Amino acid sequence: MPTDIEIASQVPLRPITDIAAKLGLRREHLELHGDHIAKVKLTARELGEPHAKQVLVTAMTPTPLGEGKTTVSIGLSEALNRIGKKSVVTLREPSLGPVFGVKGGAAGGGFSQVLPMTDINLHFTGDIHAVTTAHNLLAALIDNQYSRVTQQCLLPREIVWHRVMDMNDRSLRNIVIGLGKEAGQVRESKFEITASSEVMAILALAYDLDDLKKRLGNIIVAVKPKGEPLHAHDLNAHGAMAILLHNALKPNLVQTIEGNPAFIHAGPFANIAHGTNSIIATDLARRLADIVVTEAGFASDLGGEKFFNLVSRKKGMTPPDAVVIVATIRALKYHGGMARKNLTQADPAAVERGFPNLEKHIGNMRSFGRPVIVALNQFPGDTDEEIAAVRRLCEKSGATAFPIEVWGKGGAGATDLATAVWEAAHGTHGPVKYTYELDDPVPVKIEKVAKTMYGADGVHIPRSVLTKIEERENWGYRGLPICMAKTQSSLSDNPDLKGRPTGFTVEIRDVKVSAGAGFMVVYTSDIMTMPGLPESPASDRMDIRSDGAISGLF
Repeated sequence: MPTDIEIASQVPLRPITDIAAKLGLRREHLELHGDHIAKVKLTARELGEPHAKQVLVTAMTPTPLGEGKTTVSIGLSEALNRIGKKSVVTLREPSLGPVFGVKGGAAGGGFSQVLPMTDINLHFTGDIHAVTTAHNLLAALIDNQYSRVTQQCLLPREIVWHRVMDMNDRSLRNIVIGLGKEAGQVRESKFEITASSEVMAILALAYDLDDLKKRLGNIIVAVKPKGEPLHAHDLNAHGAMAILLHNALKPNLVQTIEGNPAFIHAGPFANIAHGTNSIIATDLARRLADIVVTEAGFASDLGGEKFFNLVSRKKGMTPPDAVVIVATIRALKYHGGMARKNLTQADPAAVERGFPNLEKHIGNMRSFGRPVIVALNQFPGDTDEEIAAVRRLCEKSGATAFPIEVWGKGGAGATDLATAVWEAAHGTHGPVKYTYELDDPVPVKIEKVAKTMYGADGVHIPRSVLTKIEERENWGYRGLPICMAKTQSSLSDNPDLKGRPTGFTVEIRDVKVSAGAGFMVVYTSDIMTMPGLPESPASDRMDIRSDGAISGLF
């Protein structure tokens, strides 16, 4: 079986100007990054108003290797184009941490990829580097202004802005800075991964350059001695940060294997951030296409929930018209108690035992009042009996399941799914039913998400965190949506609980106001904002030959 990179290397790439022309984009709307990548200027909004239907792609709780959600999103968009619909897929930019850590590349797979996959998976157009630099500029300005021995110092524990890098490095989770003569205030600090940065969230949620600059200025970097927030605009940092990000704000246009357009822009994680591509990319796609396929990270309890409750409430966005949930036989077996090493063995009984997990995700997305379709991403070894079991169980849960083969067949492997998605997106549905109201108290929002999306009995919020929430609400941030930072490995906040857990309480560890992004982050249990590398990282299998050919980037 050929690898993703071998398949990609055999596909003749088309000039990106030809891909842009499919959307009505002219040369003056583009900033070329070589022959096959372009940034799209925001002036392209002049070509039309947002009108396309939007499809959200989410998933059941994944196995450690993922269930191919990006591959399915690309394949579905290919299939929609095959049945005569003008479709664009919008995706996040891959983080180098997962690329070299567990997952390897994140540009789809097989015959459902976005190209050029090596560039997309590596430095691409430098957007993530720009986010890293802008974030760390603010950190440097904080230390420059408030950590000098000649000035009044902030208490170290009240500085909430740390540094970031786009790599998994557990050794940087807790560090000491300021050592050495005239180095500043010695204090504990840490690094987080760039995908968790509020600057990354701002890049993804900003509507235009003015909005970007305003949001950057609203970032809270510390708490003053009198208990008031210190913002980035108090340091006059937002202008310089916006300069570093003004090119990164423009979405990136690339192509699929079948020569269709794809926007790839911004890269917030879904377990520690809100988990979807930029509003600007989606807004442009909805102006230029008839239907837009947007992936939200991880499962419905993370990226799916946040897309509805958080992202769709922002300027330039509307709730999705239909939802696709990606499921696999192997994930159902995994949640049915089968050992990871045995997932390729046929076992319809394990599939049925694991179905309550998928059933919960179907219920999660149906709770918003939108039609739900299940995309059963097939793998070699899936049996007809197992597939039939999934289809039967999905029908009982109010969702039709479509077996698809987009890895091996591209868009041709999902045309039935595409037809059903098109029809569902154009069906009649009422207003979206949000999980909580924005004016609900923050603890109520947390409890509603935990009970509705996770199936928890309730939440435990320590007194110290409740006091912090009350203080932030008094600052004027009660009306923000919440962004739950939770493990992706379970519906609960315990990664070891598989299937559909019951009888659990979600433990709340901390909260943080991301005032620039416009949400409040709620940290559960021991969620990490700086991932670590596994014992055998994906980088072990990567290499580059003297002729420049790259291997192992899958």
